Amino acid sequence: MEVRTAVSPKDIKTYTTDRLREEFLIQNLFTKDEIKMVYSHIDRIITGAATPVNKILGLSSGKELHCEYFLERRELGIINIGGSGIVVIDGKKYAVRRMEGLYVGMGAREISFTSEDTNNPAKFYFNSAPAHKSYPTVLIKREGDEEDGVVIIKEENKVELGSLEESNHRVICKYILPGQVKSCQLVMGMTSLKPGSVWNTMPCHTHDRRMEVYLYFGIPEDAFVMHYMGEPTETRHIVVRNEEAVISPSWSIHSGSGSRAYTFIWGMVGENQEFGDMDAVDNRDLR
Repeated sequence: MEVRTAVSPKDIKTYTTDRLREEFLIQNLFTKDEIKMVYSHIDRIITGAATPVNKILGLSSGKELHCEYFLERRELGIINIGGSGIVVIDGKKYAVRRMEGLYVGMGAREISFTSEDTNNPAKFYFNSAPAHKSYPTVLIKREGDEEDGVVIIKEENKVELGSLEESNHRVICKYILPGQVKSCQLVMGMTSLKPGSVWNTMPCHTHDRRMEVYLYFGIPEDAFVMHYMGEPTETRHIVVRNEEAVISPSWSIHSGSGSRAYTFIWGMVGENQEFGDMDAVDNRDLR
């Protein structure tokens, strides 16, 4: 597990492109038959991915967490962006198909990942936050019938925003948030841009009560996203390729513009879970 420290907005004004990427960009997450993780001191979030192909991958705590098992004092949100896979939580199997999610509450001891088809392996992306209470583990689906241990994303949590004229026509699908899936700190979801649109999260904003991580995917090999961060009057950019993530501190804007439409997963950790808890930024103030 890689560990990254917190940073001051004053410091990044002096960062070179390489230093900016070193601190905030997460690359090579989806590595065959490995679990890759980055632990950030910013709200203690862990960003990771499990890509099982020929192996069963078990999630362990590692020396960095100084605990007996990974979720001893944490919670976990998972979204699968690959082929169908299986997540086993303390002996119980959850079939997680593409674009389905899983919330795992604090206290789950044994967690493993496998793929149903080695030719189309699962790609389990996850965020983990510190937790103080255990909430039920649930499978999260976009459609279907709700049953014990399965939550269907509510229609009010599938939100269409923006317009083609503003190049930001997009659909926000909220997976983990109050009123749908209970958690201590973690909020997660996915935003998909419509063809012809390239801007996400615009107009942009900050939220001092929580930080955020973006995972960009669905980007062709020759395409990219320009991810913008920093204080509104001191913006910086990071060029992001397919299946790469960016850490965004609470004081930073977090917005992107791609060379074509794409999808991204957002995960937020902090003291406030209200989705609308944002400090709006006037586009005229951006520099």
